Amino acid sequence: MTISVAERAELRSAVRDLLQEKCSEQDVRQAMESEDGFDRELWGRLAEQGVLGMLVGDEHGGLGFGPLELESVAEETGAALLPAPFISSAVLTVALIQAAGTDADKQRLLPGLADGSSIGTVAVTGARGTWTAEGVDVTAGADGTLNGAAHFVTHGQVADVILVVADTGDGVGVFEVAADAAGFQRTAVTVFDPTVPLSTYTFADTPARRLGTAGWEAVQQALDLAVVALAGEQAGGTRRIFDITISYLKTRFQFGRAIGSFQALKHMAADLLLEVESATSAAQNAAAQIAAVDSTAEARDGAVALAGFACAEAYVKTTMQAVQMHGGIGFTWEHPAHLYVRRARSGLQLFGDSGSHRERYLLSKGA
Repeated sequence: MTISVAERAELRSAVRDLLQEKCSEQDVRQAMESEDGFDRELWGRLAEQGVLGMLVGDEHGGLGFGPLELESVAEETGAALLPAPFISSAVLTVALIQAAGTDADKQRLLPGLADGSSIGTVAVTGARGTWTAEGVDVTAGADGTLNGAAHFVTHGQVADVILVVADTGDGVGVFEVAADAAGFQRTAVTVFDPTVPLSTYTFADTPARRLGTAGWEAVQQALDLAVVALAGEQAGGTRRIFDITISYLKTRFQFGRAIGSFQALKHMAADLLLEVESATSAAQNAAAQIAAVDSTAEARDGAVALAGFACAEAYVKTTMQAVQMHGGIGFTWEHPAHLYVRRARSGLQLFGDSGSHRERYLLSKGA
């Protein structure tokens, strides 16, 4: 279901108001240093707003929204640097259950994800981090047990709905593993961005239950929505750090003038504004292409791939330039600029790197 532009703006405004209240810079720093890595009270408030169930149908306790609403809300979560398993649980896990699961699977798993009582994650890729079918390093035996390892599992330490993409020998399947399953071990890894914790999952004859019969096409469908959400967050983060920087240029005086009046900084700011608007357009176009009923597979692939590399690179460029334009204070731990740099750098590899997204974009154009 797609709501009107006006209703989408109201939804986005409500999320923005909540994040301004509960996800300030101080809140982000506290959350990323906590044991869980996120604020469970804020998580509950997001569930009450329906944010966690946006992609879940109303028959399972959700709102039944689509990619346009998802991208719009993601711009706000990205601007606030929301440290929570939003994309991991409310997007990637939900989308994969809906694409691969049976009706019974959906009835059993989706309500808890929508109301925030469950937190989901998906173990997709191996150590190479390709986020492709060829990069899956977990294997599934004929008896349904899993062996191998999955890397870069988002919010893997707190998840209790655990989906694993595994090679069955006859393609790829999606499996559910209990949090206390025998032979299953999760290890938190050191990350550059503490607002996006990652884990490594290992499996040794671990019992698992397959969800439906779908293969990689279901995984790719879920990953595409995750890329759209990530692109939305990157667009929102790009705009927010740009606004922070412009405000600084207007209020920091040197030689009796606001430094924003210096020609070199004006040119840098103009270039960054292009990055902001380009990222926003790419993210919104990807959401629109997935939502459009008459969109072709090539158009969807191209739009998602374009958002995948354009938004990530715009975010990195803007945050790095923002640090430089702030001068010495931009390099300090106390200033928020480095938090945006860290988020930008972590997103550069998540769900596929720029090279793989560019290759997919070219393939969509027949190259």
